[in-house]
Amino acid sequence: MAAYSVPPVEELLSKRVQEMVLHGEEPLGPYICRSGDDVDEKEDIMDTSPIPIIDLNLLSSSTTSDNEREQELEKLGSALSSWGCFQGIAHGISASLLDKIRQVSREFFNQPMEEKNRYAKSVVDFQGYGADPVPEQGQSLDWSDRLFLEVFPEDGRQYNLWPQIPISFREVLEDYSEKMKMVTEITSKAMAKSLKLEEKCFLEQFGKQAQLHARFNYYSPCQRPDLVLGLKPHADGTGYTIILQDEVGLQVLKDGKWYTVPKNPTALLVLMGDQMEVMSNGIFKGLVHMVVSNSERDRISVAMFYTPELGKEIGPEDDLVNMDRPRIYKKVTDYAETHWKFYQRGLRALHTAHI
Repeated sequence: MAAYSVPPVEELLSKRVQEMVLHGEEPLGPYICRSGDDVDEKEDIMDTSPIPIIDLNLLSSSTTSDNEREQELEKLGSALSSWGCFQGIAHGISASLLDKIRQVSREFFNQPMEEKNRYAKSVVDFQGYGADPVPEQGQSLDWSDRLFLEVFPEDGRQYNLWPQIPISFREVLEDYSEKMKMVTEITSKAMAKSLKLEEKCFLEQFGKQAQLHARFNYYSPCQRPDLVLGLKPHADGTGYTIILQDEVGLQVLKDGKWYTVPKNPTALLVLMGDQMEVMSNGIFKGLVHMVVSNSERDRISVAMFYTPELGKEIGPEDDLVNMDRPRIYKKVTDYAETHWKFYQRGLRALHTAHI
């Protein structure tokens, strides 16, 4: 019998995972990233997790008592130094808008391939519909498809890549992006206050032209969830990332153990990226996370990546450097680019910022 040859990575990346599933194709070599021997059969259906929940309204409302605010700030600081993430509730975005952004996401991915391919990216581009750019040789592929768009600064928007169907897509994303800017302001100020810093210090590091990118993820069902991941383990190169999901599947790493982020339709998961670890001089932890695959159902998520403006130097806040806690990180510029080069090799880049 003739040996079966696996297509090259570039060829696989030119095909959508969703299309492969519709055609009944099984995951091929480059998608296989684990043995399955040590996989928990119930890893993707856990419904409880100790991930901290933070009430953002308590941190931003003028009617909150000083005692309530201080207690919530203490919870926030503890969450970010131990977990590197929290589930944000009472964030000011209506449940109806959260439903709309999930709905337009699903409507886009449910369209015929010909329509989605109108917004296709090449295998080396970032913005547009498709998969992440080609990784270096030997790195596995993710069992997912995505639509990646820049939303801020506004002059970075490539509207030719924004879907025209569903018709409401542009309006919903613009509305969601504006609300998300408000969430980043509340979150950045609260993080600063939790460390007894001037509340605008992190916002100033991000800059007036801070970047916000939207990534719409579609995770197709997979016949071999024991061998394939929707998204391989990694930490983000952002300042921080805000994720809205519809089903469980996202897992975060703490003290060597993976925890499933529970399903909460009105909560936003806020997770620290490497640049926030740098700005906090190592107090806040950049979070390693992944997405497991599922044999029975699909999953949608919308991730918003909040990153300092291009060309802006960031570094540890001076008030977080002292005799007891010396400076751990140096100042860096455009760290996200460095992060990506290492990510493509399956590595983390944080060591490049260490002193």
